[in-house]
Amino acid sequence: MNPVAFELFGISVRWYGIIISSGLFLGTLLALREAKRIGFNQEHVVDLLLFAIPSAIIGARIYYVIFRWDYYQGDIFQMINTRGGGLAIHGGIIGSVIAALIFTKVKKISFWKLADICAPSIILGQAIGRWGNFVNQEAHGGPTDLPWGILIDGQKYHPTFLYESLWSFGVFIFLIWYRKNKVKVKGEVFLLYMALYSFARFFIEALRTDSLMLGPIRVAQLVSIIVIIFSVYMFYRRRKLFTGDNNIDGSNNADL
Repeated sequence: MNPVAFELFGISVRWYGIIISSGLFLGTLLALREAKRIGFNQEHVVDLLLFAIPSAIIGARIYYVIFRWDYYQGDIFQMINTRGGGLAIHGGIIGSVIAALIFTKVKKISFWKLADICAPSIILGQAIGRWGNFVNQEAHGGPTDLPWGILIDGQKYHPTFLYESLWSFGVFIFLIWYRKNKVKVKGEVFLLYMALYSFARFFIEALRTDSLMLGPIRVAQLVSIIVIIFSVYMFYRRRKLFTGDNNIDGSNNADL
């Protein structure tokens, strides 16, 4: 499949960008709908996105460049040339979370409540965005004889983009259900998102052939383990500290 969808004024518009933009658009609509449902100021969601989206892109690029420093060292142009590829989801998440922490601190609103609103949107965007990897024929696994392998240059490879996309869609459905039926403390939906995504990413990363490495360690696997431990700890810590208080509507100090 041609990765270029069309050209506009001599500039190639790629399917990857279109797919990512579609995920962002649908995720934004979903977050705005949830904010309206629970009586949260929708303008805060829009304002956050204006900061979080560029922060996520910058974070994703910085993260990738750091772990490919041997390639990018000394070449500033290539460091900022995102059209050449090289964005890491973990870096994007870190960048957007930092932006959200600063934003909620300045606006004096609940980080955890806003995070719960946005978490299903984030995983939905990831589920859709992974299909950009299919178009680019990248982020795949090693050779396989499985019937669902992706064919590249006559060889079948594990479609790791597909594995992650399907898992992410499943997590999305679960989070929507959990948010409506099971939440006891603010932050649970976001923490479950981080833990569940990282759980699958740990195993899927083992199949990939393009992993960022820290010595012999796959960085995404290391980060996934850290995120799982942190998320599970915070989930139970917050539930233990705040269960029984009026946490969901933000009327107490459950942001601690």
